[in-house]
Amino acid sequence: MNNTYAFFPFLLFLPFLAFCDDLQVFIVYFGEHTGDKAFHEIEDFHHSYLLSVKESDEDARSSLLYSYKHSINGFAAMLTPDEASKLSKLDEVISVIRSNPRKYSLQTTRSWDFLGLEEGDADWHLKHHQLGDGLLQRAKYGREVIVGILDSGVWPESKCFSDEGMGSIPKSWKGVCQSGQDFNSSHCNRKLIGARYYLQGYEQRYGPLNTTLDSKSPRDLDGHGTHTASTVGGRSIPKVSALGGFGRGTVSGGAPLIHLAIYKVCWAIPGQSKVNGNTCFEEDMLAAFDDAIADGVHIISVSIGTQFPIPYAEDGIALGALHAAKKNIVVACAAGNFGPTPSTLSNPAPWIITVGASSLDRRFVSPVILGNGERIEGETVTPHNMRRYYPLVHAGDVVTAEVPKTAIAGQCLPGSLSPEKVKGKIVLCFRGNGTRMAKGMEAKRAGAAGFILGNSPANGAEIPVDAHVLPATAISSASAQKILQYINSTSNPTAALVPAKTRLHAVPAPLMASFTSKGPNVIDPNILKPDITAPGLNILAAWSRADSPSKLESDHRVVAYNFESGTSMACPHVAAVSALLRAIHPNWSSAAIRSALITTANPMNNIGLPITDAAGNKETPFAFGSGHLSPQKSADPGLLYDASYTDYTMYLCGMGIKDPDKKFKCPRKAVTGYKLNYPSLQVSGLNNSVSVKRTVTNVGRSYGTYFSYVSPPRGYSVKIRPSVLFFDQLGQKKSFTIKIKPKGRILRNTSEYYFGWYSWSDGIHIVRSPMAISPA
Repeated sequence: MNNTYAFFPFLLFLPFLAFCDDLQVFIVYFGEHTGDKAFHEIEDFHHSYLLSVKESDEDARSSLLYSYKHSINGFAAMLTPDEASKLSKLDEVISVIRSNPRKYSLQTTRSWDFLGLEEGDADWHLKHHQLGDGLLQRAKYGREVIVGILDSGVWPESKCFSDEGMGSIPKSWKGVCQSGQDFNSSHCNRKLIGARYYLQGYEQRYGPLNTTLDSKSPRDLDGHGTHTASTVGGRSIPKVSALGGFGRGTVSGGAPLIHLAIYKVCWAIPGQSKVNGNTCFEEDMLAAFDDAIADGVHIISVSIGTQFPIPYAEDGIALGALHAAKKNIVVACAAGNFGPTPSTLSNPAPWIITVGASSLDRRFVSPVILGNGERIEGETVTPHNMRRYYPLVHAGDVVTAEVPKTAIAGQCLPGSLSPEKVKGKIVLCFRGNGTRMAKGMEAKRAGAAGFILGNSPANGAEIPVDAHVLPATAISSASAQKILQYINSTSNPTAALVPAKTRLHAVPAPLMASFTSKGPNVIDPNILKPDITAPGLNILAAWSRADSPSKLESDHRVVAYNFESGTSMACPHVAAVSALLRAIHPNWSSAAIRSALITTANPMNNIGLPITDAAGNKETPFAFGSGHLSPQKSADPGLLYDASYTDYTMYLCGMGIKDPDKKFKCPRKAVTGYKLNYPSLQVSGLNNSVSVKRTVTNVGRSYGTYFSYVSPPRGYSVKIRPSVLFFDQLGQKKSFTIKIKPKGRILRNTSEYYFGWYSWSDGIHIVRSPMAISPA
């Protein structure tokens, strides 16, 4: 995902559905496996249900795509809507989900330094038994931890996946290295210990895979999966840069000695350019979750999401992650790239860590010098050396005769520019329709000497950098308007592009990315999401050598590393830190690890002010959750908000969803979302007072006294009782009550959310939780 998955328009698939007599892929979900059954018995059990709605044994067997046999109990099959409806009415069936294709829009040398995670030389430290007290050293760089990556595969030849100096494969590993096109068992090693691919759902939709578009194997021809995998756990490679020297430094994953397991679930879309992303199918992802759980992974990183939120019972990622949570596997997911529109975030289930995207403190500054001497700030990772001024034109003024002079005329859409009017000039284009890289390619096609990409008002001052195919730089919306005014003010406008230089320690940082999907959580408005934000803008990591940095067919460049932006890039940062926490605290539950990340996150930027967007507007927890990832602090959070699988089943009862385990009887009184023992707190529709119970576990010092502090949401009073918690041993649990009450009637007719914080501190730890309250 920039990496999130969005639904494709249903009309795209009508011809195929008609051909199949209305057969569609449905997932029939029974919940958790009970008893000790052999795999063939499980498949026979699933077959019996298909036989109950199919006309023959042959029809039943040929319709089956997947029989989920490990943790998840269910199957994916080709069914008519009527057959699916009959199965959904059976008592033992929890839910029947119609498969929907999901598309991800593609969602590091500097990011780990910015997060305060100093890498050092992992091999040297371990060899000489000289480990310090930093997070990486305490975690032995993630050694013995296995992270599963659900994505577009891997480019195994990348140096980031070398197993030189790696320890042996953990004995708990039960997975395989699946061979396929241009991929065999020799591509796996002690670093890349497993790889699988899942095609059944994809091929039911599109027919047999076109192996010129994608590899029928775990091999990544896209680049996205390689990028996310190397961000989580790529080896430390010194003196790395990209695209002619940008981002020079040591590239490394956050946990460089973890073991990686690859689950390829995303594939090229027939008839579409790679810039449109890949597609993933529910049934393929569920099969990957089922295998990953059985294989013995400890963390699962999923840079996949949806454009529109999906109820838990219909969401394959949520269901797969729930089964992972029962096995104490941490699942981190991208929040999505459909911001800044509110209520767009995906993966909102409380057993998932939902990750937003924010910036680093690194910029690649490439100014524009106008003919009048004015200097306009820009950014790029395009290598060029423009030594003189060139004529400057606006794309809307140099279109072909066939293109009307409308708003889109200035967007450098394919075939729109006139070579006679553009050749030898710098063209100012605007973002909007089409991809940023394609606009640069159009300028080059028309013979431009250079290219300036101006943000639209919606993009504001946030600038993602690109590897354009001609001298280019990107500028903010306000700067673009200045340049446009200059063009219109003189008969001979000119400009020069200054070669880019890397600038570190830029302030303020982080800034929230405008594309990051935002809350409130529409699936359950009483669970605050996202949970946290992490670096996701202009992240440098490994890349597939089968794809160009621009993903355009006309771009034939081959790179080992590339810059990418999206919540897909933020998610593996959180997965990596989760792996380090699992290495240090192997007995912590997945909920405990999530709590440690949330309560230690920082809502302030590097100059001590609240996190904002690129335009300087103050952001809220609906953008950044509890704040920016703070790896070092997360290893010693002081207190934890823990939750068990039973807590989740009680919560699902409150959502009207059957218990997947079928052993738990729902209580008469429903458990609403804000009653779950979650580190953050959101209450929707609060007209009267409410009391919420929370329980914390002491993991800081044997003896400790924690005092409560509250910054209440505007218009509400918040009181915590008791206001002081005393602990005299590790592992001790203490409960407290948060009472929230409106101060007056003025707020009661609005659905607007108001934000606050409450925290506990013993003078060493600060255990902070965000609050979001709405009156209606």
